[in-house]
Amino acid sequence: MAHALSTGSGVVLDLIRSGRATTRTDLIEQLGWSRITLARRLDELLHASIVMSVGQLDSRGGRPPEEFAVNPDAGLLLAVDIGGSHTRLAITDLVSTILSEDEADIGLSEGPAEIFEWAGQVFDHMLDRLGKTRADVVGIGVGVPGPVDFVTGRLASPQVDTQWNDVLVKEYFAGRYDHAVFAVDRDVNIMALAEARRGWTEYRDVVVLKAGIGVGLAFVLDGSIYHGSRGGAGELSAVRAGGERTVRLESIASGAVIRSELLSLGRRVRTSSDIVGLANDGDPAVLRLLAETGTEIGQSLAHVVGLLNPQAVVVGGNLAQAGEPFLGAIREAIFAGARDFALQGLVVEKSRLGHIAGVTGASLIAQDALFEADRISRLTRGGATGVTLHTVSS
Repeated sequence: MAHALSTGSGVVLDLIRSGRATTRTDLIEQLGWSRITLARRLDELLHASIVMSVGQLDSRGGRPPEEFAVNPDAGLLLAVDIGGSHTRLAITDLVSTILSEDEADIGLSEGPAEIFEWAGQVFDHMLDRLGKTRADVVGIGVGVPGPVDFVTGRLASPQVDTQWNDVLVKEYFAGRYDHAVFAVDRDVNIMALAEARRGWTEYRDVVVLKAGIGVGLAFVLDGSIYHGSRGGAGELSAVRAGGERTVRLESIASGAVIRSELLSLGRRVRTSSDIVGLANDGDPAVLRLLAETGTEIGQSLAHVVGLLNPQAVVVGGNLAQAGEPFLGAIREAIFAGARDFALQGLVVEKSRLGHIAGVTGASLIAQDALFEADRISRLTRGGATGVTLHTVSS
């Protein structure tokens, strides 16, 4: 998509961030600009400390080319990954390297007010340990276990837990970080973004499943997250036998269903991590339920594989930590249900990023919002003095 400020510094920053062009020569080749125009835009980014020179590349002769990269130390990003029964927090630098993280068995049922108040307090402690303050925070990314309406910025309705219906997450950070750029997306979407950019970089078309207490699906198509028209893409359904009505997959195959079954059998479980712990101990009832759940999920994913023909199906979330009893059942059902052509070369594997996928993705959406090309072009226009990433563009 063309940017309104198509010759601004933000366009240069996009190329540097992506790694497609990191030297003056590469940037000129990509942009078709004059050396003078590029020099001005690079000066604007350097003046604002958004990018920095990271030395010179090896050369076969002549003057080695200078390379540029995002300045990771120009601010901090806060990342929140909320799950059905577990929430993880992280503070990262501006290239989404995790500097500090924390977690707790707190999730949807506690409601937004309690979760975000807890997150705010924990972030204060984490910042203090890093020798930083709220003023150093320039972006916030949040993943929530339900669709986000991109038109309104509110969580879509209905959510799995009605406490989250129509919630505007940004409001819960007002007052603490008014100067920071904010971004929110569905938890499985941020996981998929992280897996695509940091985990499975060799693939452009990936289906990502997050399996915990809930179940979510996300699509990376041609390298980008596909959200649908309003952010609701990825709702899985299951067709019941005997002509019964189609139901939400999550209602018959998820960690919540496994937990309910185990509670009825007298097992003490609350979180998806508890389920995995029992599986790792060899509990036969848990292993059976994981296999049954994996088969149900795999049967639904077989239709997705046939429709989208992805290169990989990546399984993340806590239940993925149960390994082959769960993952193997998903893989077997996909390969039994999808057409041969769609299965050629298909990889069905566990997340490469594991437990940090969610917070990494949350940091990445904050990074994307912070470095949005038109925002950066307006922010740095003319090399204005006193410009920082805290500056809010009009």
